[in-house]
Amino acid sequence: MTPVLAPTPLSAADRCDRCGARAYLRAVLPSGSALLFCAHHAREHAAALKHVAVEFQDEVGHLDEEVPPTAPIDER
Repeated sequence: MTPVLAPTPLSAADRCDRCGARAYLRAVLPSGSALLFCAHHAREHAAALKHVAVEFQDEVGHLDEEVPPTAPIDER
């Protein structure tokens, strides 16, 4: 039996694999490797990733807590 560890929360040190911005989504693939995406790229790729990921950690909702309400909608 393989032990399963609880996913650790994403931090400011976790960066998007596409653009280098702060990551808010982690998708673990069957191979065990993980892909990290910022909110923008998470919205772009989430639907496809949900079909292949064995673990899907979406913390995009945390942006509502961190981004001022005056920020443009595409930065939320």
